[in-house]
Amino acid sequence: MSTTSETRIRVRYAETDQMGVVYYANYIVWMEVGRVELCRACGFRYRDMEEQDGVLLAVAETNCRYLSPARFDDEVTVKAWIEKADRRMVTFGYEMRKDETVLATGYTKHIFLNRDFRQTRLPEKYFDMFGIQNRPRMDTDSHG
Repeated sequence: MSTTSETRIRVRYAETDQMGVVYYANYIVWMEVGRVELCRACGFRYRDMEEQDGVLLAVAETNCRYLSPARFDDEVTVKAWIEKADRRMVTFGYEMRKDETVLATGYTKHIFLNRDFRQTRLPEKYFDMFGIQNRPRMDTDSHG
């Protein structure tokens, strides 16, 4: 999947800590902002996937590597893309930067859940948007 999205965020004073830099947890929030915008860039709204198809993206793992601080009133660009996806899980990649300076990089892994919070498979209508190859399943009863 080669689709990426870039979202600009202006650092609010409330997002900084007593050292005057962005509090580390806000980068995870910015990843979520980037992820939602990436879904739009891929051709669907995340909200519609939840409401119409009953598919939820539950965070199973998150990682953020901090490289340089952001400060109040900085304009931060959040770049998001899909690193890997299959019928049961998707990994999003992120890069947050101020101008040419990379502030942080990271990823989030998500499993697809239904409304009962049980693992489910992504509906085929989303395969192209997530970059999943629609391979026919092999029938386990067939021979040869």
